[in-house]
Amino acid sequence: MRRYARTLVTVALTVTVVSGTAGWVAGNAQQAVTGPPPGTASWRADHTLGRELPDPERDSPAAVARFFAGLTDAEQQALALRHPLVVGNLDGAPVELRYRANARALKASHDPRYAHLAKDPARRILAFDPRGRGQVAEAFGDLATAGRVSVIVPGSDIDAGTFDRTTDVYGTPAGMARSLYARTGPGTAVIAWAGYTTPVGLGLDAARGTLAEAGSVRLTRFTDGLAAAGTPVTAVFCHSYGSVVCGLAAPRLHAADLVVLGSPGMRADDVADLRTGARVWAAKDPGDWIANVPHVEFAGLGHGADPASPGFGARRVPAGDAEGHTGYFAPGTESLRAFTAIAKGAYA
Repeated sequence: MRRYARTLVTVALTVTVVSGTAGWVAGNAQQAVTGPPPGTASWRADHTLGRELPDPERDSPAAVARFFAGLTDAEQQALALRHPLVVGNLDGAPVELRYRANARALKASHDPRYAHLAKDPARRILAFDPRGRGQVAEAFGDLATAGRVSVIVPGSDIDAGTFDRTTDVYGTPAGMARSLYARTGPGTAVIAWAGYTTPVGLGLDAARGTLAEAGSVRLTRFTDGLAAAGTPVTAVFCHSYGSVVCGLAAPRLHAADLVVLGSPGMRADDVADLRTGARVWAAKDPGDWIANVPHVEFAGLGHGADPASPGFGARRVPAGDAEGHTGYFAPGTESLRAFTAIAKGAYA
């Protein structure tokens, strides 16, 4: 009877979403940005080194790292100068080289949407893809010396333009990363990763897993690239729809800790269903509107069980004072203190 009731609720939810948002979604549906970075055709045609360059689409991050390890500094710089958008987004390439390549790509961009990212040359922009609404990743801290590295994966409505907006700061990847790094400090680094096409609003894209599936592939390759370049990720923090991305990526992520906050579900019934060796943590503020989202999955809509429910099996992160859906990284909160301990590997 309980399963029958859940099915009826889900069907009702499906009908409501489809009938109530179909017209709205038609103008807001997102097409996932996938494939190799812009400029790949020129990169593939470049034989100035007397050999083929690693293929951004087919070669693994480990193969990319081996290729760059065999180059002189001058050869690396020359590639970054000729192909900034490829080198800046090439998983497995040295991180310092990616910073320089992305700084050059941003400086050369005439799109006003990205002007704010280019203002400060000291920013460590680890990825910049101008396609679609724009994707970007930024490092806080020194990846070369960090003993522990965390990645923040955001949810809906995040792109290069909203990556570090000044309103609702702790709902942005840059704001969350800055807040966490301010607590973890030297010896650690935090990466704000807006490296996938996120849903816009609460339409069908947010209820489906299509964008999350594409994002999970990009997230896995990104973290594999950091590991290949000598900076393995130790913790991944996944906010809202970002937790759907992380749930789908979980079997392939090599982080020690996987933390979800304000999650609509991870496309899994429980921790065992994630097929991960990571410790799984979940936080949900009692005042978070995500609690009103039915934690079911039917006909491709919905994202399944609540990771913060006792039956899911995740370790619970205290979040009683997080103040809504975007307050989990706000200074002074229980959740930020717990996230800091997880990021530093110092939890009880």
